Order: sequence, then C-alpha cells, then structure tokens
Amino acid sequence: MNIAIYSRKSKFTGQGESVENQITICREYIEKHFEKAEINVYEDEGFSGGDTDRPQFQRLIKEARAKRFDVLICYRLDRISRNISNFARTIEMLENNNISFVSVKEQFDTATPMGRAMLYIASVFAQLERETIAERIRDNMLQLARTGRWLGGNTPTGFESESIIYMDTAMKEKKMFKLSPIDEELTLVTLLFDKYLEFKSLSKLETYLIQNDLTTKTGKCFQKHSLRTILTNPVYAQTDGALYAYFSSNGAQIANEKSEWTGQHGAMVYNKNLVKKGKSVKRKDMSEWIVAIGKHKGIIDGREWIQVQHMMHINKDKAPRQGTSHTALLSGLIRCAGCGSFMGIKYGQVSKETGKRIYYYVCNNKNISRGVKCKCPNLQGMKVDKGIMEELKVLLANDVLKSLDQYNVNINTKKLEVKELQNKIHNKHKAIDNLVKQLSKSDDEFVSDYILNEIKRLIQANKVLSQELENDHKEIQLLNIDLLKMPSVGFSEIVDGTLYESKRNFINGIIEKIVWDGESLDIHLLNI
Repeated sequence: MNIAIYSRKSKFTGQGESVENQITICREYIEKHFEKAEINVYEDEGFSGGDTDRPQFQRLIKEARAKRFDVLICYRLDRISRNISNFARTIEMLENNNISFVSVKEQFDTATPMGRAMLYIASVFAQLERETIAERIRDNMLQLARTGRWLGGNTPTGFESESIIYMDTAMKEKKMFKLSPIDEELTLVTLLFDKYLEFKSLSKLETYLIQNDLTTKTGKCFQKHSLRTILTNPVYAQTDGALYAYFSSNGAQIANEKSEWTGQHGAMVYNKNLVKKGKSVKRKDMSEWIVAIGKHKGIIDGREWIQVQHMMHINKDKAPRQGTSHTALLSGLIRCAGCGSFMGIKYGQVSKETGKRIYYYVCNNKNISRGVKCKCPNLQGMKVDKGIMEELKVLLANDVLKSLDQYNVNINTKKLEVKELQNKIHNKHKAIDNLVKQLSKSDDEFVSDYILNEIKRLIQANKVLSQELENDHKEIQLLNIDLLKMPSVGFSEIVDGTLYESKRNFINGIIEKIVWDGESLDIHLLNI
C-alpha cells in the first residue's frame, strides 16, 4: 500500500508542532495501523493554511490525481487547509480518486461515513478559528494605527525610518518607529505632484523627468508605475478636513476623531495591499483600509492630493497597454538592443498604395525622452512584420512544426478529462435524484437531515466539477491548432489567410523576443 504524509507549518508563528514532529507522529500511526506500506512525504515549511498555493501541496494534489498513493495522512486536518471550500475540494478530489484521508490528531478516517461527517464539521471550526484570528489581527491593527507609527518595510520616497523611545502606561521603556523626512527627496515629490497637475498625464510627466535627468532615489529613470505609486500614496497628504471627508465617503476605517484632522501631519494607511509570501499582489478596496494620522509632516494639501486621485482615476484607462495593437503583429515582442526598452507602435499617414495607415516600431525610451536618452532607428512596421512571417515559414518548413505535436497530445488528454468530468457530474445528478426520492419516503428526522446534507454536498461538488469542466473547455480552445496541421493545406497559405488574432497567438507561441540593434533583428525562439 502506498501512503502519503503531508505536513505544514506556518512561518508566522513559533507555536505548534514542527514539520519533523508531524511526520514522526504520522509514521508512528502508520506502523500501528498498516502493514508493508511505502511512504512518500510532502512537507511545506513557512506556508499559511489559508493559501493552497504551496509547492509540495500542489505536487501532492497532482500525484493524487495520478493515483500514486492510496491513503493520505496528516497530523491535523488544518494542515491541509483552514478554508472550508478549499478543504472540501481537496477531500472531494481524494474521494474521486479512491484515496482515504486520515487525521491522526482528530482520529478522522474518511473510509467510514461517520469519519467523513465529523471531518466536515471539524473543518468548519478550523475556518472559524482562522476568521477569529483575522478579526483579532484587524483589532490590533486599529489599535496600532492610532499611534501613527511606521510598521516597517520599504520606506516611501522622501522618508526614512526613525526610532522613538517612549514610556508605556506601566512606565516601561518601549521603542517605536516613525517616518523622518529627507528634504531633498520631498522637494522632488512636491515637484511630481505639481507637474502632474500641470501636464495631466503620466506620459508627459515621465518625459519631463527623463529630459531633465530627474531620477528615483536609486538612480533609475522614473517609469509610469513608480510615478503612480508615489502619486497615489496618502503618506504625502496633509490630514485636513478635506482628506477626512474623502476617506470617510469611500468607507475607509478611520482611527482618529474628526477633530484631530487639523492638517499638521501626514496620513498613514494600514491594510492597504493584499500581501502573499511577503509581496503585495494587489490593492484592497478602500473600505478595508485603516487610515490614521501619522507622526510625520504632510507636504501635499488634502484637496490637491484628492484632485490628483480623481485625475488618475479618469486617465487610468486611456494609456495604451503593451502588446495590444490590432495592426502590428510584433507589438510587445521587439526590444531595443541599446537601452532594453520595448519598441512601441507609432502611426503615420494613410498609405496611398494600400489605403492603410503606415506604422513604425519605435523605442519607448527614445519616444518618451524625445530622442534624448536613445537614438535607435525606427522600424517600418509592415515591412518587418512581413519579413518575420516569411522567416517563420522557412523555419516551419524545416520541421520546426513537429515540435508542436505535444499540443495535440495535450488536446486529447483534455478531451478525456472533459469526458470524465461530464460522467462525474451526470452520476452526481443521478445520486441527487435518488436521495430526493429517499427523502420523500423518510419519516426519520435524523435520516432526513443526513440526506439533506448529502444533497447539499453533492450540489457543491457539482459546482466545483462544472467550473473544472469550463476551464478544460477553455484550455482545449487555446490548444486547438489542428488548422495548422492540415496535410492538404500548406502552412504559408494558412498563415496568409488567417485573421490577425490567430497570427498573433501563433507568433507568441513561437517567439520569445526580437532584439533590434539598429541594423539587424535577432529572433529568440521559445523552447518548445
């Protein structure tokens, strides 16, 4: 019998059983209850139970679907997940692959009906514990916010972290940190706000800074994302009545009384970003922010800061995104060899011969700085696109296309998965129908409750399977390149006759990047 042991411990706490102890306890359980077992161990150190994106856990799931083991054992059920929906999906997947789950601490074994029922009940309490911890953390953050202290991390441009010694209520000496100004950097920040309000454009502000050799505190050229980070940071805003009204109207949680917002200090915002594995992945809704008056001085008038936010919101969808041209086939792929910047699209007049607009590939750094920082020659778009496509035809004629056979293998595999998912959904629908019939005949309250819970579980399981089915259908659409393998039609004829989007998808599946040094193009193919 093949048995898997899974262990996990969060890096955010020093409490609880270590990964090694969890594995030892599971091995002892196996020795008592199983004979001649082959054991595989999967261990994740430093990952939260609320996040299923753990390397060893993902490997475990993959090998479970491949039926590499018969039983999964862990020290405690919350080692798998503290989230009910994630936990339920994992158990459902194990059941579908005839894999039993054993939790040593709680003595749950999914090989028995009672074990399965108790398992789901325990998972509810595991999530309740997680949500209670989260609530306690939020309350602590509110308490910390009232102090206006700096909690650590990379300090914003214009500030450095300074320690402060103070006495607590028990007259014990404590240390905290506040933001201390760096005058030279704050002068630049003030200029950024002034110029943005003048230009009303991040692109024009970016050009102005490059042309005037104004750089970040690390000596790099300002880019739109770094400018946006500074211009949207409330740390520079004065905590006056206007700023209070702005955050209040947007549902933010404000730690200080309205009477304290006199404009003498800058703002501090906590719980602003969603952080995973130590990195910010996205900004949270403002209703989740905790806003407080900091101990540092604000440099931008509240109304002026709000005006910038409104302007940023209006302009956010106007900027063109990299690689979204519907004319140029190679947008987002060509880079300048001199400075490393992408070659963007610049349009000219309509051609009298073709009736189409002429376009060029232009180095972004050259374009932004108006030729001050880079002088890389432009590329004629239509000519380059045609040349690259001709080059690809030659490469494909020399058997490069054979390397795409794996795509068809993947398509066939996905089709089998779709059929299997459809069968599972159908079987669960039949099971639900049978349970409904049993429910109509039952007079026993306990049995009726059990049947209702089982129906709910099957409905939830079908929702998960339906989502998997939808994802598989999408993957099949992406992988479907049968058109390119039709033996009766040459590749050249196919490419020349396909739509722009199909050509783009194919090129992006073949080419990693193209480098232009002013005289020649260097094509880097993907390793497929």
